[in-house]
Amino acid sequence: MTFPRFDVHDDPGPNFSSLVQSYGLAPDYSPASATPASMADVVHGTTVVACRFDGGVVIAGDRRATSGNLISHRNMKKVFAADKYSGVAIAGAAGPAIEMIKMFQLQLEHYEKIEGTHLSLEGKANQLSMMVRGNLQAAMMGMVVVPIFAGYDRRRNKGRVWAFDVTGGRYEETNYVASGSGSLHARTVIKLGYRPDQSREQALDLVISALFTAADEDSATGGPDLVRKIYPIVASITRDGYAEAPESEIAARFTDYVAGLHDQTEDV
Repeated sequence: MTFPRFDVHDDPGPNFSSLVQSYGLAPDYSPASATPASMADVVHGTTVVACRFDGGVVIAGDRRATSGNLISHRNMKKVFAADKYSGVAIAGAAGPAIEMIKMFQLQLEHYEKIEGTHLSLEGKANQLSMMVRGNLQAAMMGMVVVPIFAGYDRRRNKGRVWAFDVTGGRYEETNYVASGSGSLHARTVIKLGYRPDQSREQALDLVISALFTAADEDSATGGPDLVRKIYPIVASITRDGYAEAPESEIAARFTDYVAGLHDQTEDV
């Protein structure tokens, strides 16, 4: 088999797959054609958020996972401790995302055991960035994983947050970050309510409000389930390390928030 030759006046364009298909040299293997019809059955999770407060950072995620228009799971965990001083929240295809988090945790633990010290927070963000980049081929077939990363930087004595894109690009955000299908609504709530000197308790209330609003506007995001007693997972990361908020505390704060909305409705 010989490939056609082109001179400078007969440019075939930059798309190699279209070129070989037009000459009958290869089947259609474009990303669109590679997406199986059952891709709607892949479990996806959203929405996750993180925001800084005076003394650290809060990271949170709802519990709903969907397959197309169906609710696959109501109590999925999307927020994980990466190590003692950092955490990851996942949005996107659940299977690759959870596998990525487990490998990320293992790599950080391995580094700590070999070097005898923790990897820097920026180094952790870089490592996660490379793992997201390694998932690009699967992402082009619909299994997208876009996490957020947050942690306490003991060198700078403050919390820091990062966003990622599907190609592995990492972007440190100044104060807050959100990812997932409900991220637009969640980010707007945090943007309007964020205060640089807010306390941990105020940050918890802010992310709870953000997730509630996202669930109210986005069908893929789950709000608090008062019947099944399922609430979003919220964790704080400070100089003392990663600490997941007790479910009883989150339930109480959601109850107070919903009661406040009810009072506002009655006043109107």
